[in-house]
Amino acid sequence: MTDIEAYMLKLGSQARSASRQIGKATTAQKNSALLAIAEAIHLKRDQLLAANQLDLAAGHEKALESALMDRLELTEARIDAMLEGLRQVAALDDPVGEISDLKYRPSGIQVGRMRVPLGVIGIIYESRPNVTCEAASLCLKSGNATILRGGSEAIHSNQAIAECISQGLEAAGLSRHVVQVLDRVEREAVGKLITMPQYVDVIIPRGGKGLIERISNDAKVPVIKHLDGNCHLYIDDKADLEKSISVAVNAKTQRYGTCCTLESLLVASGIAEKVLPPLAAQFQQHQVELRGCKKTRAIIDSVGEASKEDWEAEYLAPVLSIKIVNDLDEAIDHINEYSSQHTDSIMTEDYSRAQRFLREVDSSSVMINTSTRFADGFEYGLGAEIGISTDKLHARGPVGLEGLTSQKYIVLGDGHIRQ
Repeated sequence: MTDIEAYMLKLGSQARSASRQIGKATTAQKNSALLAIAEAIHLKRDQLLAANQLDLAAGHEKALESALMDRLELTEARIDAMLEGLRQVAALDDPVGEISDLKYRPSGIQVGRMRVPLGVIGIIYESRPNVTCEAASLCLKSGNATILRGGSEAIHSNQAIAECISQGLEAAGLSRHVVQVLDRVEREAVGKLITMPQYVDVIIPRGGKGLIERISNDAKVPVIKHLDGNCHLYIDDKADLEKSISVAVNAKTQRYGTCCTLESLLVASGIAEKVLPPLAAQFQQHQVELRGCKKTRAIIDSVGEASKEDWEAEYLAPVLSIKIVNDLDEAIDHINEYSSQHTDSIMTEDYSRAQRFLREVDSSSVMINTSTRFADGFEYGLGAEIGISTDKLHARGPVGLEGLTSQKYIVLGDGHIRQ
């Protein structure tokens, strides 16, 4: 057995033991831990910033790209946001122990469901050290133990945050093993983490498509994930023009680098000549590059030629593909072929068409007359999210506290026997 294998097995064993403790912890105890973690981070913010400077210096030496350096940096404002996030999670309803669907059966027994933690959650992520705090808080509140593996570029920042988390847990009378942050940077650690079903119940990867694909292919435990966000907006020929233009521009330009940003715009042929010119003018003001089909380019001169790769692309950049379709049927067919099943929306004033879109588009979030940018846990009222899932089993869409739990059947009787 290698040194890293022994290290990971020890962490896994400690996490499994700690999961039993946190699984039966009271809401008050979990909230106390969250607030104690916030207090520890507040008192040690200078140490956090100093640790982060070590990571930033190492990043400069390695010539990391500017976007990565931005995600890596901790600022006073970002630490304040971490503190606020911890307080918000403490204020959320605790899903653990909730009983639902309790019904009497003809035999006299009562059958219902109780919400319970998943157990041990492994989370693998890149760059942003504040994810260490976010992930720990959500797993803690939902009654799960967690093993966190951040990017090697943030090792000093993550260890400083991990120490604050340990202090908060112990202050609330909980084991510091409820949240364990790897202090090793070897890639073999990830390979072991995702192949320990005896200790880890689910893996949540957060990062680039390559990372998530590798983990999904190699994991021996269930993975909650989405690979990318190729989100669509279809403007129907019974759509309100003003609403459609406003929603399309917002969905694309409010933020370019998110998984719920609009990447492909579909327009019904009956409304294309009315809606595309004013849309193109607004996109030009935002310096968005447009790539379109032959019919689109016949209406707007400044549009580049779109290829099959554009229909499949998640740009995460000021680039938008546009296709003119004949009708709702063609729009739904296109979405179901090219969408990443993340978030897709329709603009229409026709009730029947809107209902068809809801039923027939096979995505984790399907919308009517609104921007795809609403697809996150905070906007959905979940309070916070660990990520977004495009899988169909267990969790689908934004994954908040409830998504980090499952349900078991409970049966209540009073000496009942089966006849």
